[in-house]
Amino acid sequence: MWPQGARRNADGSLVIGGVDVRDAVAEYQSPVFLIDETDVRTRAREFRGAYTAAGASRVYYAAKAFLATTIARWVHDEGLGIDVASGGELAVVQRAGIPGEAIVMHGNNKSMEEIEQAIRYGVGRIVVDSFEEIARIADAAARANIVQPVLVRVTVGVEAHTHEYIATAHEDQKFGLSATHDVDEAVRRISALPSLTLVGLHSHIGSQIFDASGFEVAAARIVAVAQRLWDQQGIEIEELNLGGGMGIAYLDEDDPLDVADMAREIGAIVEAQCQQAGIPRPALAFEPGRAIIGPAGVTVYEVGTVKPVRLEGDETRWYVSVDGGMSDNIRTALYDAEYTVTLASRISEAPDIPCRVVGKHCESGDIVVRDAMLPADLAPGDLLAVAATGAYCRAMASNYNYLPRPAVVAVSDGRMQVVLRRETLDDLMRLDPGA
Repeated sequence: MWPQGARRNADGSLVIGGVDVRDAVAEYQSPVFLIDETDVRTRAREFRGAYTAAGASRVYYAAKAFLATTIARWVHDEGLGIDVASGGELAVVQRAGIPGEAIVMHGNNKSMEEIEQAIRYGVGRIVVDSFEEIARIADAAARANIVQPVLVRVTVGVEAHTHEYIATAHEDQKFGLSATHDVDEAVRRISALPSLTLVGLHSHIGSQIFDASGFEVAAARIVAVAQRLWDQQGIEIEELNLGGGMGIAYLDEDDPLDVADMAREIGAIVEAQCQQAGIPRPALAFEPGRAIIGPAGVTVYEVGTVKPVRLEGDETRWYVSVDGGMSDNIRTALYDAEYTVTLASRISEAPDIPCRVVGKHCESGDIVVRDAMLPADLAPGDLLAVAATGAYCRAMASNYNYLPRPAVVAVSDGRMQVVLRRETLDDLMRLDPGA
């Protein structure tokens, strides 16, 4: 769950990408997000190689996990496209110089401005999420005098084994068009519009998935849609984009499937389903995000207070307050997410005691790590490191209680590079015309 090069130095301090976390805090303050560049690049290459071998024509990095121009350039250097879900994400990718053809654009409510922005930039795929979007994209493409390639997002009725709020393929949710009720009509409308060309179908069954079983059912259903479109409309589906959702380890007991094994199993599932349906296997595409950036990220906090709280039965839990919290990691409050935390600035010989790592916000739910075992001599000024925070932490960060968002710093071979600088109070005040 830690970056691949993480270690302890002779002083007992945690080292990420060759950088002592104490040095990172001294230069960039605490909290700070550290991203191991080598780890990100290695995982990106691993995904590209494994999924290409399994039949993928394109592997896209899911930008919603975490995006900055530096990250976009890293993953593009390693052969990945990029999946964006808003005009803002597209603007970052544009600033990074990523070619439009390498981009796929998502979103269940794309504005006309966002659609026009995508078409102007030559985005390679726009994922259709509703009947209204068919008309909007067709109109924008016609005015631009182009034929825009699109995918239709299909809800296949599969709910992956994941948290309720991040399972996205069951019917009662906001994404996509029903495989049983809406997809055929969407394809008919697209086929009738000269400014659009249908290149494939898209499905995403959830996040933090540890095995390929959910993909088996989803693949069967989406292949059945492809077969039906061929039989009834003579439409050949060239591409199946099966989304992302591959899980990572947050705790020692988490056991996600190896990248190559997951790719091989999904490729075999699609091949078998297509053979059974009697249709050629389309090219595949995938959109990993968390699995590339998540394990590469570590958040370093400074301890502010350590407070014993007496529980029933004469038990005590120690509340360890740090200088961040739900403003830089909302996932614990939002999803009951679990994390691994360690004393990072030294090694302690003291026995471990039950702790709860909490933030400094005015919310009782402001919890970073709900249940942790940390040394009994933990004290103000110590540094704690929380593993696997590269995905959906800085990306979902806020300024609650007017806390500036932390810096994101890339580390590699003992060097540090700012990916996103730390916000200042002056940054926040610039938004207030009365300040």
